[in-house]
Amino acid sequence: MLIRDLLKNQVPISAEPHQSVLEVASLMVEHNIGAVPVLQNGELKGIFSERDLMSRVVVGGKDPARILVSQVMTEDPLTVAPNDSLETCMTLMKRHGFRHLPVCLGRELKGVVSLRDILLQNLDEKDDEVRMMRAYLHSTPDSAG
Repeated sequence: MLIRDLLKNQVPISAEPHQSVLEVASLMVEHNIGAVPVLQNGELKGIFSERDLMSRVVVGGKDPARILVSQVMTEDPLTVAPNDSLETCMTLMKRHGFRHLPVCLGRELKGVVSLRDILLQNLDEKDDEVRMMRAYLHSTPDSAG
C-alpha cells in the first residue's frame, strides 16, 4: 500500500509561521491531531508537534500566547512522497523516532501521515484477513466426517 492511499479522505490542516503556539495548539486540539505542518507561501517550512510543545515551550518556560510557532517548530522536516510505501514510512519513523511525517510532492504539502494512521490501516487489513479466513473455513465441507 502507498501513502497516498491513506490520504484519500484527509483534509490537510496547517499553520503559518506568524501564528502563536497557543493558536496552533488550539488547532491541534480542535482537530485531534498531534502535529501541524507550518507553511509559508504554500511551502513546507517546518512541523510543530506535541513533542515540540512539551520540550521547547512548556519545559522551556515560554508563554504559548506570546511565542511564535516558527520559533519552536522543527525546521525543514523529513518528508515522504505520496507514492512512497507505508513500509518506507514506518522505517523512517522508527529510525528517527517520529510519529508524524509530512507528505509532500516537491515542497507542496499533500497531507500528514501519523503512526496511528499506519497502525489503524494494518489493523483493518488484519480484520479483513480474519474475515476472509472465517468465511473460507465456514464454506468448506467438514472433512473430519
